[in-house]
Amino acid sequence: MKRIILCLTMALSMFSFQAKAQWVVADPTNLVQNIISAVQGTSTASNMINNLNESIKIYKQGKEYYDALKSVHDLVKDARKVKKTIEMVSEITDMYVTGFNKMVGDPNFTVNELAAISTGYAKLLEEGGALVSDLKNVVTGSNGLSLSDKERMDAIDQIYNKMLDYRNLTKYYTQKSISVSFIRAKDKGDTDRVLSLYGSPAERYW
Repeated sequence: MKRIILCLTMALSMFSFQAKAQWVVADPTNLVQNIISAVQGTSTASNMINNLNESIKIYKQGKEYYDALKSVHDLVKDARKVKKTIEMVSEITDMYVTGFNKMVGDPNFTVNELAAISTGYAKLLEEGGALVSDLKNVVTGSNGLSLSDKERMDAIDQIYNKMLDYRNLTKYYTQKSISVSFIRAKDKGDTDRVLSLYGSPAERYW
């Protein structure tokens, strides 16, 4: 976890202050087009699109894992934390696709800053995807370990808590990124445009 926080801190430092969970059908098409328009002709665009596509793949794997877990015996099938853990992958992906889509069209961010933000999101999704794989192994017993019901539920609790940390970190990361744009817009007397783009502070990404 410390490694992820360090990674995100480094990403955020590249643009210092100088100047509800459902299975969302994440469609990256518009974001890909916006990335191409914003950073056309650079390797940065390719890297950001690769990060996005990898995130969507992890999201879809999470959904597939949950569908498969439904057939597991009642103790696990009825465990709400199994469902909630994998739904958080959807929530993290949605924050990435929706939030970053708006950032790409925000002139308060440079191309390099967008690349740093994209890398941070991709890292969060990568770690979340690893937790989904761990969850699948614990629930199905495919890790080669023989666990009692209590040991299995304890392991599920641990994975759930880690995923919750990543979900909360993704939300914080999104809010901090948007706050950079707001501060820069305030310096330029252009806060109305930023509020129009992201919504009021009481809304989702603030």
